[in-house]
Amino acid sequence: MNDMTSILSEPVARLGATTITLGEALGFGAVVLLVLFLALIVALWRAGKARAEAAAEAADHARDTEARMADILQAQAEMQGRMGAIAEVFGARQAELTQSLGQRLDAMTGRLGQTMAEQTKSTHESLAKLQERLAVIDTAQGNIQSLAGQVVQLQAILSNKQTRGAFGQSRMEAIIADGLPHGAYEFQAGLSNGSRPDCLVRMPNGAPMLAIDAKFPLEAWNAIRAAEGADMQKAAAQAFRRDIEVHIRDIAEKYLIQGETQDTAFMFVPSESVFAEIHENFEAVVQKAHRARVVIVSPSLLMLSI
Repeated sequence: MNDMTSILSEPVARLGATTITLGEALGFGAVVLLVLFLALIVALWRAGKARAEAAAEAADHARDTEARMADILQAQAEMQGRMGAIAEVFGARQAELTQSLGQRLDAMTGRLGQTMAEQTKSTHESLAKLQERLAVIDTAQGNIQSLAGQVVQLQAILSNKQTRGAFGQSRMEAIIADGLPHGAYEFQAGLSNGSRPDCLVRMPNGAPMLAIDAKFPLEAWNAIRAAEGADMQKAAAQAFRRDIEVHIRDIAEKYLIQGETQDTAFMFVPSESVFAEIHENFEAVVQKAHRARVVIVSPSLLMLSI
C-alpha cells in the first residue's frame, strides 16, 4: 500500500512552480475519460433522438402521403362516378334530342307536303283565273277595236263646229241628268234678262239657281294643238286666251243676276285633258275667271259639284 502511495506521489510533470504527481495525473485522466464518456453518451443520445425524430417525421410524412393518396383515390372514384352520371345524362339527352329531331322532321315533312298540295291547288286556281282573264282581255280587245271606230267618229264630230258644240252640250246634259233628280234642273231655260244658259240647276229652299254654260271655245284650242313652230303656237295661244276671256266675260254678264242666279256660274270644259292644260299653261285665265266669279269645271268636277 505504501509502495502504491509512493508511486502515486511521484512527480511526473512540472508546470511552472506546480508539480503534477502521478496520482493527480491519473485522477485528471479519469476525469477526462469520464467527461469524454459522458460526452459520448450525450452524442449517442442526441443521435438516437435525431434518428427517432427523423423516423417519426418519416412516419408522419408516410401517413400524410397515405392520406393524400387516399384522398386522391377517393377524388378519382368520385370523378369516375360523376363522369358516369354525366355520360348517363348525356346519353339520355342525346336520345331525347334524337326523338325531338325526328318528331320535328316528321312535322316539317307533313307541313311541306301540305304546303305543296296547297301550292298546287293555288297554281291550278291561278291558271283557271288567268284563263278567265285572258278571255276577258280578248273581249276587251274587241271592245277597244269597237271604241277605236267610235273615236274616229268622235273626231269627225269634233271637226265640225256645230256638232262639236252639240257634243259638249250633250255630255253636260248627260252628267246633270245622271246626278240630279228630274225637276231639279232645266236645259236652255230663259232668264229675266232674256239670256238662255245651257242649264239651270234649281237650288233647295228657294235659293237662287246655278247657271252652267257648255259652249267652250274648242276651235281656238284645236288651233293651238295644230300650230307648228314656236311663233304659230304663241299666236294660237294668244288667240285662245283672248277667246276664252271673252267667253268668261259673257258668262259673267249674262248669267250672274242678283237674286235670280247664284253669285258664281260654271263654265263646262268637255275634256279632262283640256281642263288640265288650261290650269297648267293658262294660270292667268284661271285667275281672271275666279275674279269674274266663273268656275271652270271638267266632267269629273261637274259630277262632284252637283
